[in-house]
Amino acid sequence: MSKRFSYIFGLLIFAIILPSVIEATHSIWGFYGHRKINRMAVFSLPQEMLGFYKKNIEFITAHAVDPDKRRYATKHEAVRHYIDIDHWGTFPFDNVPRDYADAILQFSGMQLVSARGDTTDVAPEDYRMYLDSFPEIWPTLNYRPDLNPYSFDIGRKKSLYINDVFSEYGILPYWLKQYQAKLVKAFVEKDKTKILRISAEMGHYIGDAHVPLHTTENYNGQMTDQVGIHAFWESRVPELFADENYDFYVGKAEYIDDTAEYFWEIIMDSHALLEDVLRIEKELSEQFPEDRQWCYDERLKRTIRTQCREYAQAYADRMDGMVEIRMRESILSLSSLWYTAWLDAGQPDLSSFDKLELTSEEQKAQDKLNKQFNSGDIKGREHDNGK
Repeated sequence: MSKRFSYIFGLLIFAIILPSVIEATHSIWGFYGHRKINRMAVFSLPQEMLGFYKKNIEFITAHAVDPDKRRYATKHEAVRHYIDIDHWGTFPFDNVPRDYADAILQFSGMQLVSARGDTTDVAPEDYRMYLDSFPEIWPTLNYRPDLNPYSFDIGRKKSLYINDVFSEYGILPYWLKQYQAKLVKAFVEKDKTKILRISAEMGHYIGDAHVPLHTTENYNGQMTDQVGIHAFWESRVPELFADENYDFYVGKAEYIDDTAEYFWEIIMDSHALLEDVLRIEKELSEQFPEDRQWCYDERLKRTIRTQCREYAQAYADRMDGMVEIRMRESILSLSSLWYTAWLDAGQPDLSSFDKLELTSEEQKAQDKLNKQFNSGDIKGREHDNGK
């Protein structure tokens, strides 16, 4: 089947396909972009890493989509794919702490609860006093929705509660920081399975970070009467033009000195493009009559309603290659992050590593994930249908 039936950046369009469609259908519609980013990132690696990653390029490619599959397994996965940064302020969002624990504290509430259940709100200016008095609290402030609100025994028959209302608007750059640390650790331990799995999944989150609509509360144009723009930008445009016109060779991986800052630079660069993403489509929608915006196409023996090729071409032209540029930057970013993790781990010798074969238990876990994915019951927020 032609690759033109593929979608970039791994988000499924439930407004136009049925949730009962089998896994093979999902792979056609949702996963082309993420797999392409992972696959092409391999070729930017230095020789010391290239051999190992090329041996396992099919694994790296296939498992690029596991994070999206987990959105069908747990409601806690979705927030890792975006950050509605404009919910908290205005560009360049200097008021949003780049440290996750700081962000939770800044935008969340803190309360003291007595043994009798009496509750007293803690004034924001006193937050730091409690954290300095009980330093064991700090490392606990991570994305653990099962523990929210966080509860800490501080003696004198009192408990301190911290209610995280920040994370529900997305934690993507903070999550990337954690994933990078996991990859360094996997290299240090020379754990082949972890290296490959984390590398593959890192690609998914990096791809998402490069999408402007993953950085806004208006993630599907639902606030500006542009519902469906998410899939239009990241799916329909490259579906039609990527294989014909995009150049996926991006040069050699580079070392990144400060990965935490780098993740935020990606988010800021993505958000800076958001105004054009929305404005250009809005202007075109007013210039094109509706019957030239929307066409019908046969997909998998179904008739679906999607943007017309002429309309998509006009959108791509007006954006001046934006989608291709962000996809190319995703590829180079991913390869550079793999390379950086390997260097930070002391450049372990990968030459003796062979092709990965999953154990029976690992395969069972993967089969379970695929089964949950095929259920069609997505957990958490769906970008593409405005929910």
